Amino acid sequence: MHTFEVWAPNAENIAVKIGNALVPLERFEHGWWRGETESARQGTEYWFVIDGGDPVPDPRSAWQPYGIDGASRIVDHSAFPWTDQNWQPKPLSSAIIYELHVGTFSRAGTFKSMAGHLDHVVELGITHVELMPVNQFSGEWGWGYDGVNLYAPHHAYGTPDDLKQLVNACHAKGLAVLLDVVYNHFGPAGCHVNKFGPYFTDAYKTPWGQAVNLDHKGSREVRRFLSDNALMWLRDYHFDGLRLDAVHAFHDQSATHFLEYLSCEVDALASQIGRHLVLIAESDLNDPRIVSSREAGGFGIDAQWSDDFHHALHTLLTGERDGYYEDFGSLNQLAKSLQNPYVYDGAYSRYRDRLHGRRVTENSGHHFLGYAQTHDQIGNRPQGERLCHLLSPGRQKIAAALVLTSPFVPMLFQGEEFGSSSPFQYFTQHADPALAKMVSEGRRKEFITFGWNPNDVPDPQDAATFEHCKLNWDEVEHESHASVLGWYKELIALRKSTSELTDGRMDRVEVNFDAEAQWLVVKRGNVEVVCNLASDPQVIPVCFASPEVICSEEHWKMRAGSIELPGDSVAILSGRRAERASCSSLQQHLRQYATG
Repeated sequence: MHTFEVWAPNAENIAVKIGNALVPLERFEHGWWRGETESARQGTEYWFVIDGGDPVPDPRSAWQPYGIDGASRIVDHSAFPWTDQNWQPKPLSSAIIYELHVGTFSRAGTFKSMAGHLDHVVELGITHVELMPVNQFSGEWGWGYDGVNLYAPHHAYGTPDDLKQLVNACHAKGLAVLLDVVYNHFGPAGCHVNKFGPYFTDAYKTPWGQAVNLDHKGSREVRRFLSDNALMWLRDYHFDGLRLDAVHAFHDQSATHFLEYLSCEVDALASQIGRHLVLIAESDLNDPRIVSSREAGGFGIDAQWSDDFHHALHTLLTGERDGYYEDFGSLNQLAKSLQNPYVYDGAYSRYRDRLHGRRVTENSGHHFLGYAQTHDQIGNRPQGERLCHLLSPGRQKIAAALVLTSPFVPMLFQGEEFGSSSPFQYFTQHADPALAKMVSEGRRKEFITFGWNPNDVPDPQDAATFEHCKLNWDEVEHESHASVLGWYKELIALRKSTSELTDGRMDRVEVNFDAEAQWLVVKRGNVEVVCNLASDPQVIPVCFASPEVICSEEHWKMRAGSIELPGDSVAILSGRRAERASCSSLQQHLRQYATG
């Protein structure tokens, strides 16, 4: 006996189609329909038929083995043999996150094949892996942000049990697993939810189409639909947390914002199952209320992606200033971003032509992720170039050092740690020729504001674009890539063993720099991170007389109160086993960063 239920407040009648048989459902309060049948069990395929129309998938389908327009299949989540009963993830404050895309992380691009590379991730020192969206989306390949069956793992990656086995394997190796989920829009192909109820509202617009209805008529059940989806991934698939895509596109004027509502629901689940769970938001708002506690009037989200640090670092290292990068590019902005996650904290943004952001006063750096590369910042380029395609090896190592010694929770993107030559480009597979053409043409138009040639953009619909983005794991053994990997391993080990580097108190971060000479010194307790951003060697004042030194280059020299570094290099000095030198000479030579 299996019970079917679905929310369809505007329907006159609903039936479940199993084979050629129709099983009518009975209407209950709040627009819910329910019915039981003995002909359905684990593995049964079915459809919903609304008012005698064409069969459509279940909005809460647990599996779409034939894709977005195929039949739904019943999944019994209680049947999986979990072995992680005593698992607890490491605290987010001590995390080192590794973002990856299942389809390109391995040659086969499946949940099962991903498991074969977990030892590499563990040996690197990663504590949390973050999967880009794995919900069902159009076609065989894509980024996952155009999902339409939010409860079903993408069929090309594997079965629901394959995903559970992957999470189980990660936990067995000490890796927490985070999942990227998209609640701000649905994909343009195969979206049938609006046939069931008011999942969308015309009151707002998003860059990706209709806005999800979070605060208008019918929104109670839409909010429940999204919240139940989040709880399903955490409860039934044992994910340790969720990354919420683009929460600035949540249009919600409710007294209890959806983010606050969701954080309450997740906290309740964590108490019920006895396992720590986290929520991480991506936000362009520069609003500290997102990561402030509910008791303090915030939304209660544990942490957020904040692009200001990335933009400040990227523009300084690459010299790029087009598009949204026009707001960045100075050394003082990079210095500011290391002491305050929002460079724009109420300041005027030329790109937006308005005041933007609000200053962080109470939140520690543990509420913010720091990174030099992400799927967005690589993939939203014409050729999907990584930093290793744009920068010298020395400047790549500077970027890694600043991320992994920052007061933020550091995050890497797949392959970054060995300087992968594979790009990460935008790729899709839409069966509708008109939609495919629209996506390809729209992609080219996006890059005009950056001054990039739209003709250089690979066709997202071309299978070769997708294949070109798969990691080449053989590169790990090559000398040039092994050198980069060694640097990342050294930095991660240093971070884990050095209390000053895991301290999220941003008021303890001291930053000094010389914009003309192009050097930067970040001091965190007894650790100094010294960066020579100039192309020529130079002597940079430091505070330690005889420190331990880790340097990205071999040829460096300690002097009295200073260090001589080659161009495009970084050194990390630890004074814990040495006597502190007087910093008076440093203060005489430095242009102290001022927070304006």
